[in-house]
Amino acid sequence: MVSENPFDQFRQECQTALSNALKKTLPEIKQPTITLNKTPNIEYGQLASSLCFELAKKLNQKPRTLAEHLVDAIDRSNFNLIESVVAAGAGYINFHVNFAKFSALTLESIRKLKGNYGFVKTSTPTKIIVEHTSVNPLHPIHIGQARNPMLGDALARILEARGHKVSRHYYIDDVGRQSSVVAYGYAKLGKPKPTEKADLFVGKIYTVTCCLVEINRLKKARELAIAVNSADDLVKTNKEIDEWMSIAAELKEKYPVLFEALMAKISEDENPEEEINRLNRAYEDGEPEAKGLIREVSELCLAGFRETMQRVGVSYDSWDWESDFVWSTQVSEVLSRLKASPFVFSEKGVLEFDAEKVANLLGLKGKLGLSEDNEVPPLTLVRADGTTLYTTRDIAYTLWKFRFAQKVINVIGMEQSLAQLQLKISLYALGYPEWADNLVHFAYNLVTLPGYKMSSRRGHYITFDQVLDEAVARAYEEVSKRSPMLSEEEKRKIADFVGLGAVRYALVDVDSGKPVVFTWERVLNFETNSAPYVQYTHARACSILRKAAREPQAPGFGLLTEKLERELVLSLAGFPDTFVEATEYLKPNMIADYANALADKFNTFYNALPVIKADSQELSDARIALTEAIKIVMANALNLIGVVAPEKM
Repeated sequence: MVSENPFDQFRQECQTALSNALKKTLPEIKQPTITLNKTPNIEYGQLASSLCFELAKKLNQKPRTLAEHLVDAIDRSNFNLIESVVAAGAGYINFHVNFAKFSALTLESIRKLKGNYGFVKTSTPTKIIVEHTSVNPLHPIHIGQARNPMLGDALARILEARGHKVSRHYYIDDVGRQSSVVAYGYAKLGKPKPTEKADLFVGKIYTVTCCLVEINRLKKARELAIAVNSADDLVKTNKEIDEWMSIAAELKEKYPVLFEALMAKISEDENPEEEINRLNRAYEDGEPEAKGLIREVSELCLAGFRETMQRVGVSYDSWDWESDFVWSTQVSEVLSRLKASPFVFSEKGVLEFDAEKVANLLGLKGKLGLSEDNEVPPLTLVRADGTTLYTTRDIAYTLWKFRFAQKVINVIGMEQSLAQLQLKISLYALGYPEWADNLVHFAYNLVTLPGYKMSSRRGHYITFDQVLDEAVARAYEEVSKRSPMLSEEEKRKIADFVGLGAVRYALVDVDSGKPVVFTWERVLNFETNSAPYVQYTHARACSILRKAAREPQAPGFGLLTEKLERELVLSLAGFPDTFVEATEYLKPNMIADYANALADKFNTFYNALPVIKADSQELSDARIALTEAIKIVMANALNLIGVVAPEKM
């Protein structure tokens, strides 16, 4: 017999047994919902019900007495996976599994289902768009931004494994001042061809251009402060100029040729800031020259992004240009519809969306998890100069996404929580409550590097590529130390998937609401809670199976009586539950946690009990089957978070 979820099969048998006992013992009461929880120790059984505590209050009985009556009423003739049922403690009902049958069911199911084991399919498959990464095409993806694609890709993988139809989208934010800054600098240089990885090349242009333009702007501000005799403004401006001059000196030292070339070209313009603003307006208006320029430099940067993402196994089904929504009628149509609603007002030429009014009028605050006294700030839709803002354009983009999907998940940092809330409220205001309900902001916290503060405009960042290179280099050192007998080619191959896997795992295994503190000591720890640790454990299981060099013929699953063995069987049987929970609650870190816990249990088992040289052939076969099942499930878990499960390390 094969089961896609052995533990749930046991759970259902327990629920049925208890439900029938309730009908038999207490036919007069309304059948309550039966909830069963895992016990803290397998000695107490595997599932327990606290139902009698609630029932006892209604029936004016002692919980323990009620539990004993129900246990006595349970029909044992239908037991399959249940070994026994007992009343415990002050009134719990504990169910003990028949480990011989349960182990056979679990291990045989895993061996037959192999790469499909654990991936319980949903009864309601849904078309889902997961929008992730969406780093602005201005500079290389840095380690602070890299958590986004790692989480987004893991989410897409687990949702797909659950049976949903998932499409991965990248939203190219090419509209706005930042894109115009880098395009301005690129044009000033005569649109040069990259002499290095394209996104790194573009990033240098962006950083130097930002610096020079900002210094120019501040010098004009200083002249104005002197002219109007404003001492406070003069002090503030001088302080900012000093800071930027320090950054300029640093950039000049790092990129002397680029810095001198840009400084010479930018100094030709009386007002670089106005040139950038003009380019920004022209691009939003769809003027051909501006379109060609900004698209060209954006595509250069995106080519670098694709290279990086391909390296870590991340792909996209759709690259969606923000500008396409501006140049089409979609953004203007959204604005027209919002203007026609009672929720938009003009303040000094600035168009504002009254999100608070919508939330109050439609009674949304409870649904959105807001207290009644939590006031939602208005959203600026259009600036005084007529240009739209990011969230305005995002409304049009979101409406477009819902033409192709029933659910949309935006993987965006938690610092954008207000904008995402205003976006959701705008959908309600436009008359799309179902879409609003199915718009999910998957918020995540920052990545921090102890002792290092990142700033894209100042050029202070560590690129994702640099981190990956360092991870692979460190992994190579570790692999060489642990397995000196391997060939150079094997060492390099192993170092690559270990290094890349280590970074992926480190950015996923922390709950998305908590920050990731990125340290090499944690990321490349071969001893605990890291991808290398789990990968090494998987390789160890493969090594045991290679040494065994045989298929178990008649595994005596009833011989798996050691506590460690039973805990492993329960862990394997529980993987489908973990997978379903991780998918339904969008918690990819649960998969990483599971893989690490399974690795811990297996290593303890391996160090304590012989597998190949067990006391009997039958027991050895059972432990080999157990090891094979562990290998399969560990690989399935790692694959969900995009980490290679190696056979050798």
